[in-house]
Amino acid sequence: MSKIRIIVADDHAVVRTGIRQFLDSTEDLTVVAEAASGQELFRVLRGAACDVILLDISLPDLNGLEVLKHLRQSQPQLPVLIFSMYAEDEFAIPAIKDGAAGYLCKDSPPEEILSALRTVAKGSRYVSPQFAERLLDQNANTGRHLAHETLSPRETTVMLLLSKGVPLTQIGEQLHLSVKTVSTYRTRILDKLQLHSNADLTRYVVEHKLG
Repeated sequence: MSKIRIIVADDHAVVRTGIRQFLDSTEDLTVVAEAASGQELFRVLRGAACDVILLDISLPDLNGLEVLKHLRQSQPQLPVLIFSMYAEDEFAIPAIKDGAAGYLCKDSPPEEILSALRTVAKGSRYVSPQFAERLLDQNANTGRHLAHETLSPRETTVMLLLSKGVPLTQIGEQLHLSVKTVSTYRTRILDKLQLHSNADLTRYVVEHKLG
């Protein structure tokens, strides 16, 4: 039986090594390549065939959602499983909307990691049972909410600061976040509000009298 070939994209070497050792101990999964950044992943993909990409949402050059969008354009049939330290409530929905085959938290138990990889390799989507239930509840209530009401408190704070023209670096300092994390929040906020730029965001805040 041929093994499911996986490329691990994560900027922490210890995570990549741990995943490789863990998966290579199974009978049906193997890591064929690693990447520490989005650009390195694109280079690796030019020379290594795989069945699943295990993609960290926080990379040093591009955030995972940007990498995901590029992959959906260049290799739309290749399953991408987001592997993140952020809780599902933070980024799972935007990731899946952008074409991810699934979303997995880094603190998931080993058997869940294996199940997720095997599930997406077969062409199905994966989220945890707990999140799937919350997702169904949210979909049932979608018509009752304005777009900005789906934002978390932290996202709302970032949205208001962005609408006032505060630079990402300054937002990061104020909220004790890295610029990379603030950029990821910005991408998620624009996605949730179906906007395309900071100018659109400012207009939205003004129109809804949120500032």
